[in-house]
Amino acid sequence: MVRTVRNAGLVWMALLLIMMLVLTACAEKAAEPTATEQKASTESAAPKTKVVKDAYGDVEIPVKPQRVAAIYQEDFLTALGVTPVVQWYHPAWGKQDYLGLDVPLFDITGSIEALLAANPDIIIVDGYADPKKYEEFSKVAPTYKLPDELRNDTIGRLKKIAEVLGVPEKADEAIQKYNAKIADTKAKLEKAIGNETVAVIRLNVGNKPNLALFGDGNVYTGMLYKELGLTPYSAAKNQETHVVLSEEAIPAIDADHIIVFPSNGTWTSEENKDALKILESPIWKSVPAVKKGHVYPMERTHWQSGAILANMKKADDLVKAFVK
Repeated sequence: MVRTVRNAGLVWMALLLIMMLVLTACAEKAAEPTATEQKASTESAAPKTKVVKDAYGDVEIPVKPQRVAAIYQEDFLTALGVTPVVQWYHPAWGKQDYLGLDVPLFDITGSIEALLAANPDIIIVDGYADPKKYEEFSKVAPTYKLPDELRNDTIGRLKKIAEVLGVPEKADEAIQKYNAKIADTKAKLEKAIGNETVAVIRLNVGNKPNLALFGDGNVYTGMLYKELGLTPYSAAKNQETHVVLSEEAIPAIDADHIIVFPSNGTWTSEENKDALKILESPIWKSVPAVKKGHVYPMERTHWQSGAILANMKKADDLVKAFVK
């Protein structure tokens, strides 16, 4: 009997010891943070903002902004897979319709209320924002002004915006697609028209319509010559912007091909009817390329942009126009 009781006591002591060891192990395991908890702890400890230098100096911006306003830079955001909280708009020029964005418009000629209502984490601007406008934007959200030297640098601008937003890998993906598109288009155009010259002309609508020849260094169309390898019309060489053509200069245009687009609106806009008469005039019809049917009307919204998606749409337009 004594032995049985003693054995029973030993069994209970062993069971109690095992339970204590199990409880201790469970407590230690519970004390160890899970992978999710470790990640959350790391993220909470990570800095939420960073200081970067923009065209006006140092500015503190979010490390990973979620609500981005990029005034007239929406093309680059879209290429990076980022939907802007507002889209640039001008009453006379409209918006960049080719982007197909469904976001509130920000009228740059009006009040800043639409921008306030969008509640951005960051605002990205370019050279259009002078110190006064920059200060106005900075009261809404941290504002980053792109370096002026990137004005004509499509790839550089994309990389900088991606860097500011903390998504440099997205820029790499977009650049790969862009380079592939440009290389393919260049090869097709070289085969189709070789060294035949190309002029880019804008029909300036308004009270006094006229024609403007775009230079081979123009921010919107210079990529035709520098990247796609087209040969510029002689008068467009070494021209950084554009020049308005006099009536005397129009018949002298001897480019093999002419690309033309309106400054505002579309080819069917009611307000452009008077301006279109220029393209029906005897002077215009005397131009050799016009006589040969080598004039190609283009849509304004992406031809008046030097951004990455706009350039890719131009490449598509050129293939459609020249590659038969």
